[in-house]
Amino acid sequence: MATPAASTAAPLAGAAADTHCPYCALQCAMTLTPPLTLDLTPEKAALPTVGPRDFPTNRGGLCQKGWTSASVLGAADRLTTPLIRSAAGELAPATWDEALDLIATRLLALQDEHGQDCVGVFGGGGLTNEKAYTLGKFARVALGTPFIDYNGRFCMSSAAAGANRAFGLDRGLPFPLADLGGAQAILLLGSNPSETMPPFVQHLAGARSRGGLVVVDPRHSPTAALTDDGGGLHLQPLPGTDIVVLLGLLHLVWATGRADTPYLAERVTGAEDVRASVSEWWPERVERVTGVPADDLRRAAEILAAAAPLASGSGAYVLTGRGVEQHAHGTDTVTAAINLALALGLPGRVGSGYGCLTGQGNGQGGREHGQKADQLPGYRSISDPAARAHVAAVWSVDPDTLPGPGVPAMQLLGRLGEPGGIRALLVHGSNLVVSAPGAVQVTERLRALDLLVVCDFVPSETALLADVVLPVTQWAEEEGTMTSLEGRVIRRRKVIDPPPGVRSELDVWAALAGRLGAPARFETDPALVMDELARASAGGIADYGGVSHERLDRGDEIHWPCPDPAHPGTPRALLDRFATPDGRARMLPVEPRGVDDELRSDAPYYAITGRVLQHYQSGAQTRRVRELVAGEPRAFVQLHPRTAATLGIEEGQDVTLTSARGSCTAPARLSREIRPESVFVPFHFPGAERANALTNPATDPVSGMPEFKVTAVSIRAAQGDPRA
Repeated sequence: MATPAASTAAPLAGAAADTHCPYCALQCAMTLTPPLTLDLTPEKAALPTVGPRDFPTNRGGLCQKGWTSASVLGAADRLTTPLIRSAAGELAPATWDEALDLIATRLLALQDEHGQDCVGVFGGGGLTNEKAYTLGKFARVALGTPFIDYNGRFCMSSAAAGANRAFGLDRGLPFPLADLGGAQAILLLGSNPSETMPPFVQHLAGARSRGGLVVVDPRHSPTAALTDDGGGLHLQPLPGTDIVVLLGLLHLVWATGRADTPYLAERVTGAEDVRASVSEWWPERVERVTGVPADDLRRAAEILAAAAPLASGSGAYVLTGRGVEQHAHGTDTVTAAINLALALGLPGRVGSGYGCLTGQGNGQGGREHGQKADQLPGYRSISDPAARAHVAAVWSVDPDTLPGPGVPAMQLLGRLGEPGGIRALLVHGSNLVVSAPGAVQVTERLRALDLLVVCDFVPSETALLADVVLPVTQWAEEEGTMTSLEGRVIRRRKVIDPPPGVRSELDVWAALAGRLGAPARFETDPALVMDELARASAGGIADYGGVSHERLDRGDEIHWPCPDPAHPGTPRALLDRFATPDGRARMLPVEPRGVDDELRSDAPYYAITGRVLQHYQSGAQTRRVRELVAGEPRAFVQLHPRTAATLGIEEGQDVTLTSARGSCTAPARLSREIRPESVFVPFHFPGAERANALTNPATDPVSGMPEFKVTAVSIRAAQGDPRA
């Protein structure tokens, strides 16, 4: 690829500004101070200075990624000019007009030949609220396609589906994160915040000091290690059996008379059906299925019940994360967790509750305003005539011209390049080649497209496959808002100007919409986009009607729903009633189902994927930060010493994992922190170390979530290793 030389200096945008970290949904507060010039040459890069800022979520703390977040602004291979693939197959520099004209011409020709639905859009949970909203509008109005989804489908979808059907509301934490500090007990399922969002861990200190932190994880992760020495209890189930652990805990709550029957009678429906459904999950049976000792299960149930309101405890929380959600039946596992929380009387009460730890920086806001296949702004259903009419009026278009619902991400990707399927794909804020399950097959589908357009600020693995690459702004170069894991809308502020030649996606979509003859206006000023978003979301479940840049800039902290400018926002949702038609929460019976990719003779081990402290998502950003790469330069295969001895594998030896979909090779890292029948691989790395070459694209029938977290694999020494 021919890459243009980076600009040597970008002018200042202004003085130091209060903003937030570009990575996870904790959205740690920081102050960014620009240098006199932003020199983008690798030899003498002068970068903004990052300083932590006191804020309710991070309380002045930052992780390694946050401290080094400014480094990506000076990435040596920063994209600064559009690239078009030549007839010879190389990406070559082009002007913006050449690139935009080519995209519009190709899209119109493909739609003329194959119909409006032949174009797809794939977004990202890192886009600002303004960008997420505009991308949904662009897909439905400028392209006229139903086929839009985003990488949040790989992150929050099971938790969202479970919360929606139980509470009628999907907000990661329907309470401020700081509330956790007063809890007597916290049940944390499938999450490792010690590595994924380290400043979060301080909010676990209260429960830990009381011996009330219960962590469910097949690995003895750094977060599970917080339960050592009296901090609580670690339950280490067989991968894919988390739901059985939850059913066993729920059985014990009822069997020991600890269910909050007055709360259930007043605020919940379906409790008796769930009570009957868990009657067969006594502790010894749970132990046989999961490997969790029956006495540990009893102790965990006692810890939670003693902290619950019925026992006059000081409060308890049930929290879920990707480890229990990224399964082909992840929604049922989330439902089992919610059932447990409801049986204990936790949701909708101050000092107790259920929540989900959102992963991506704007995973919450990104799904509320139009990136999901079936949603319009405000978390409205695209199939609801009233919702269509409301949003169409804001957009000044005929509601009948809006397409209907599309399909979840994996179905969308499965249509790429197929006859009668999607012929062109626009990718924004996602690196599918590394992050999608069954990544080998997804890469093949991307190659089969007639047109692949990628907006990015670095040449990610997906951008390198594209026919057209558009260089866009990144976090400190743009204005906007994000929504944190607790439903708090926060300001992202511009601190420096982008390099010459780089544009915001808002400008890109407006320019393309004009070339495509879109019937609606597309704003490019983020403040005006937020004003439009507020009108479009007003009256919806995720109501941002009272949110504006002006108000946020006055220092207001606004949790949605916030229906009007005089409304203070809603830090604690669901206190008076749940967001269901009758105001009552729903308990639904669920049953355990086996993992989709079960062990077999040619694949006798479970592979688990996850994150490490130094890296984030597909690694496109963090693998360009020298300090982070030094801390974790490669992927690795964590396996138990007993497993290694059985296979004749030594520490540091390259090993190859093979599933039904592909292979991954990385050095062995022996550890007693993982179960002997399992191995762990981080998913941040490309090429031969690509963990998602292994993973299973089978999806949850309710949420569309793929089964990232458990895959049957074989293990062998890598070919060519002299120790094989």
